[in-house]
Amino acid sequence: MTATIDTSTGPSTDGAARPLPRRRRIPTRVITGIAVTYLVLVILALIYIYPFLISISGSFKTDADATQNPLSLLPQTWSFTAYQRLFTEVPLPLWTFNSAFVTVCVTAGRVFFDSLAGYALARLRFRGRAFVFASLIAVMAVPNVVLLIPRFLVLKQLGLYDSYAGMIIPLIIDAAGIFIMKQFFESIPVSVEEAARIDGAGVFRTFWQIVLPMARPALITLFILSFQGSWNEFAHFIISRQSQSLNTLTTGVATLTSGQLGSGNQYPLQLGAAVLMSIPVAVLFFIFQRRIMSTSEGGDKG
Repeated sequence: MTATIDTSTGPSTDGAARPLPRRRRIPTRVITGIAVTYLVLVILALIYIYPFLISISGSFKTDADATQNPLSLLPQTWSFTAYQRLFTEVPLPLWTFNSAFVTVCVTAGRVFFDSLAGYALARLRFRGRAFVFASLIAVMAVPNVVLLIPRFLVLKQLGLYDSYAGMIIPLIIDAAGIFIMKQFFESIPVSVEEAARIDGAGVFRTFWQIVLPMARPALITLFILSFQGSWNEFAHFIISRQSQSLNTLTTGVATLTSGQLGSGNQYPLQLGAAVLMSIPVAVLFFIFQRRIMSTSEGGDKG
């Protein structure tokens, strides 16, 4: 099997017939390679999305059906009991409010403070700048679970344990976000800032009014990563709070285990809560997916 490209003659701009190139045959092995590549990509996509489909299907099952046929995508009996219980027996609105409040505060803080720190490391010349950047890279290399116990002890000593402040402040600055912003700011021509300083703009005004608007691709990327990370955060909320009234969606869903809120394995209840809590992140991603760019794209423009 081969494919050909039509290269018949056509008129030129002066009205005379001009021969076009001959048809170029695409080798069969090339077509086969493309077909195999797409097939592999489709299989990988199905493997990746299959657990999410199980979550959606399982949320509409009964407890017995979820136990007997956990991997089936079609419930034997469609049931909305899990969603009904989520809005009647489970404090889902409270969990959603806590998650939304913490996420908004953390996202706003990360976008602002990570941008400031990234700009300082990219443009300001001060003693110890290289050491600070090396320390930043070192923090990124440390697994987050290693810092949980020290973070818990610090929160206890500062009196921030079991409060919104204790849930928000330790997450408000992110080393990866600072690194992203620093790399982008370094791609912006220095001449842009020099022109602003000639006009009398100070360092912060140059950053806020000139440089930051040019960093929109990096800001959108940082915004999405910060929102997703804080919305799905679990480990930090475990060690920073104790009160049930401060449960977020992640910690709240984790409490929906067997023996609570009735009998059964609670699989449909947990899966239904997981599906609902994934909606905001999915909507945010689909809205901004075309705006997520390389952090260096657009930096040299202008």
